[in-house]
Amino acid sequence: MTHMFEDVEYTGPAEALRNAGHTLSVISHIKGDTLTGKQKEVQVKSDAGIDQVNPEDFDALFIPGGFSPDNLRVDERFVRFVKHFMYTKKPVFAICHGPQLLLTAGTVSGHNMTGYKSIHEDLRYAGANVFDEEVVVCENLVTSRGPKDIPKFNEAIVNALKKI
Repeated sequence: MTHMFEDVEYTGPAEALRNAGHTLSVISHIKGDTLTGKQKEVQVKSDAGIDQVNPEDFDALFIPGGFSPDNLRVDERFVRFVKHFMYTKKPVFAICHGPQLLLTAGTVSGHNMTGYKSIHEDLRYAGANVFDEEVVVCENLVTSRGPKDIPKFNEAIVNALKKI
């Protein structure tokens, strides 16, 4: 995650995951970075830098929206990290603009998914089956459109983690 994440798209799901007993690790470019949300309502300190982590050490991946996914997708280290989760079928949760990182990783083809309306065409061109629904679950992938869908997204991601 990096600066300009969508505040509520991080805080809502993060709270739901913690309330369900899960531990979250915020990964950014550098450990200890203080990341500021797009609305400037939330600041989050990163737990690790991307060069310090191994995707094998994590059970799932959560990608909040905002401008953060677009900023991360130009960094091959984050793209490789995402590819690992998709190729190994570990749970991946992406909301709003979060699927942009999956697009760059080349991992959306054949998947049923959703995201923020402005990226629907990009998802289609990349081979995804796009649905304008609150939440779409397809194999290991859970996607959602945006802030108003957070309650359903939270329910879906917590349920997905019950299966692992």
